[in-house]
Amino acid sequence: MSTASGKPDTRTAMRRLIEEARATFPFDAPEAQICADGCDGCSMKLLEFIGQQLDEWEVRLDDGERPDFGDLHRLGRLCRKTFDVLKRNGLVDTPI
Repeated sequence: MSTASGKPDTRTAMRRLIEEARATFPFDAPEAQICADGCDGCSMKLLEFIGQQLDEWEVRLDDGERPDFGDLHRLGRLCRKTFDVLKRNGLVDTPI
């Protein structure tokens, strides 16, 4: 659902953010690839944590919760920080 200005409502925006994160982060990569070289931050733990956050928001959205702009900002910032560490570790290259 979109507002009159054509922008998505916060539920739609959160679902899109979750979809984009799931498409960008290498959740299915083998552990040997994720932990192949030296790390700047533990990529495996970051992927587990961000995956849990995405799962939690999907459940909350399915239960009818409506996120506010602060929720979107927090999850977006978490995704950006996770992306930056994964990029430094050579696991992603396409920004979200």
